[in-house]
Amino acid sequence: MPIDLIEFPADDLARARRFWEALLDVSLDERSEGDGQGLQSRGAQPSLGLHERGPGPGDRFSLPYFSVPDLAQALERVVELGGSVVHPGERWAICRDSEGSPFGLASAFESEGRRA
Repeated sequence: MPIDLIEFPADDLARARRFWEALLDVSLDERSEGDGQGLQSRGAQPSLGLHERGPGPGDRFSLPYFSVPDLAQALERVVELGGSVVHPGERWAICRDSEGSPFGLASAFESEGRRA
């Protein structure tokens, strides 16, 4: 499973943008409609994403998103292996592993579309 996206929450989106753009020499642009809220790098993989910190399951921690060929099947495997699905979705999902660490899964089909 290749890492597709690393997502960071931010208390101050502009400040976080300046930090990550300068540190990694990347450009973070507004996400397209359907890609969620926040900013994201384009082209290079894995992508870097920033969004405003909030109360949701992916809003409090940095999350790696792993690309999977079949999201529904991967979510079933998460549960079978002792993990949990915190926020299911059709394109992305947020989960916890068997030890409680959060991570995300992204549909490989969706990931390919985002790269274009």
